[in-house]
Amino acid sequence: MTSPVLQAYVTSGSGFPTLLRKELLRFWKVSFQTIASPVITALLYLVIFAHVLQDRIQVYGSVPYTAFLIPGLMMMSMLQNAFANPSSSLIQSRITGNLVFMLLPPLSHYEIFSAYVLAAIVRGVCVGFCIWLVSLYFVSLPVTGPLWVLVFGVLSCGIMAVLGLIAGLWSEKFDQLAAFQNFLIMPATFLSGVFYSVHSLPPFWQQVSHWNPIFYTIDGFRYGFFGVADVSPWHSLAVVAGVFAVLSLLALRLLSSGYKLRT
Repeated sequence: MTSPVLQAYVTSGSGFPTLLRKELLRFWKVSFQTIASPVITALLYLVIFAHVLQDRIQVYGSVPYTAFLIPGLMMMSMLQNAFANPSSSLIQSRITGNLVFMLLPPLSHYEIFSAYVLAAIVRGVCVGFCIWLVSLYFVSLPVTGPLWVLVFGVLSCGIMAVLGLIAGLWSEKFDQLAAFQNFLIMPATFLSGVFYSVHSLPPFWQQVSHWNPIFYTIDGFRYGFFGVADVSPWHSLAVVAGVFAVLSLLALRLLSSGYKLRT
């Protein structure tokens, strides 16, 4: 059976559009699981935490806790889904034995990288946008800096997309991928200020939080909504862009060397 990626290269001269389309359709055809499910999960978090803490906590002086919580839930869901898209795709391809079809057409490592990362960013942004729409039913959430929201949303999803690509290349079975997610992605996400401002922590744990790059994705993202943040948005942008660049170079290096792709 001829691979769709190989057929696309023969007919159009490049397999990149088809690989990208394959990754987009892969999550879109099961959108109830990949889009609706994270929205429902975020909604449950919102209802529970807002009900318990709404009248007890105010952040940044005057921001209601429910409004503060929504950008954090948006970013948490965006990051988790951006990670899941390339990592699950690669591990499924490896287990089913069709990963070799990606190597048959002369796709460059730049094209492979771009297709997987772009599809993951689209999935993450779609999830975040849907959560924002649903949250408007509970609280008005104006966007004071839409460009900041867009930049941090795309770059943050890009970071997790590249991490998902690296995890998918490294993992040989679902257990290894689950360990990567459970012991690295989940703790870094939950301990990054999704449910609280780091200024509410003791000084030692504030310093620890500043070593977590996910903290800067959420803090910069919140700045786009409220115009205030725990650290300078420019500092957050520098950290997020730097992490994305370093991880991208690592992923491109792994792809160019054929790491675990030719074995």
